[in-house]
Amino acid sequence: MTVRMGIIGLGMMGRHHARVAREVSGVELVAVADAMGDPHGVAGSLPLYDSVEKLIAHGIDAAVAVVPTQFHEEVGLALAEAGVHALIEKPIAHSIEAGDRLVEAFETRGLVGTVGHVERFNPALMELRKRLEQGELGEVYQIHTRRQGPFPARIADVGVIKDLGSHDIDLTAWLAGSSYARVAAQTAFQSGRQHEDMVTISAKLENGIVTSHLVNWLTPFKERLTLVTGERGAFIADTLTADLTFFENGTMTSNWDAVTTFRGVSEGTVTRFALDKREPLKSEHEAFRDRILGRPSEAVTLGEGLAVLRVCEAAIESSKTSRTVELGA
Repeated sequence: MTVRMGIIGLGMMGRHHARVAREVSGVELVAVADAMGDPHGVAGSLPLYDSVEKLIAHGIDAAVAVVPTQFHEEVGLALAEAGVHALIEKPIAHSIEAGDRLVEAFETRGLVGTVGHVERFNPALMELRKRLEQGELGEVYQIHTRRQGPFPARIADVGVIKDLGSHDIDLTAWLAGSSYARVAAQTAFQSGRQHEDMVTISAKLENGIVTSHLVNWLTPFKERLTLVTGERGAFIADTLTADLTFFENGTMTSNWDAVTTFRGVSEGTVTRFALDKREPLKSEHEAFRDRILGRPSEAVTLGEGLAVLRVCEAAIESSKTSRTVELGA
């Protein structure tokens, strides 16, 4: 079966989704849509529509929704009602209530609904998760992420927590195999916008792992790091370069007792792994295709996307109330 694919939203991310959709076997990109036109010339010879309804009327099996977050619910519900499978860019929706409605719409119709948490398909994080599952780090103590960079003019309807922080919240729960138990956050508004542009999040997962996230749009360079510390050492995944490095706890002793006591562990061998660096977005599209075709798939479900949004909202609430927000059942 060939999946007839449509894309709605042809901005900066939409153009990449269109490019990748043309490269994935078993998928045929048959039409695209955007109410604002086609600024990057994505359509080529394909039909270009100005609404999701017209895209649906063209005849599609599945669609990728790359519209602003505030329109995720409207577009997603239209696709579900038409029986069209959907990959919705993250975050799943602008509110928890909207996310709930999307989950229900796709699940009750037996449709595939996924969320574009593309970091799960980064080669460095995929390799890291595999090694954590194999117990190479032993007990995991802490997961820390840093996601910093310049202000993106394209983002106007959500703050840095939902836009960038949602990546780190999702990948942390995924790496740890555990949901968030409690969240505390501090935000700043430095660029004169309605939404926060800087956040620090301190949290604890249900399995006891402590985690922290440093996220902002105010740094003049891009940084995308995930650091996992455990009883046997630490992994650092750089998702900009898709590099994974392991810093092993050493076994050397020191005659300088004060230093040995202070460090707790010693520095050992450092290993940088050779990885097959496939484009994460293409892997995400392949996972979406596989889920539609009933094959084993790592696609991120709408339910998982909704869980991420709940943590984002908890962080926003915490920043406003100066209190830790409990997320446990």
